[in-house]
Amino acid sequence: MEVKSYRDLIVWQKSLDLVDMIYDVTESFPSKEMYGLTNQLRRAGVSIPSNIAEGHARQSTQEFKRFLSIAKGSLAEVETQLIIANRRHYLHSDKLEKVMLQSDEISRMITSLMSRLEAKIRGEG
Repeated sequence: MEVKSYRDLIVWQKSLDLVDMIYDVTESFPSKEMYGLTNQLRRAGVSIPSNIAEGHARQSTQEFKRFLSIAKGSLAEVETQLIIANRRHYLHSDKLEKVMLQSDEISRMITSLMSRLEAKIRGEG
């Protein structure tokens, strides 16, 4: 299948699923965290598919790769914040595990896509 739009990218679609998961788990966070961890987690989560989309829309493979790198950084930020939420007892371990599995899958997909783009940049793909 030819990728005509960022919306065709499975990694973008799975990132949206991750955002839904983040919103769902943060619903139960304490109200005192609304402008702290809840907001930070949601913003970092939204950044992942947003950077994938923005990078794909750029006219350069190198730019796309750079935006994927930013998305991967946001993914690490989300994971760290989820672990903090778990340590603060805002997020139960079973929910943490489910979200982390989704995050791991997205991370592998981004890494794979970045490798394919790097091969294309080097003229191998």
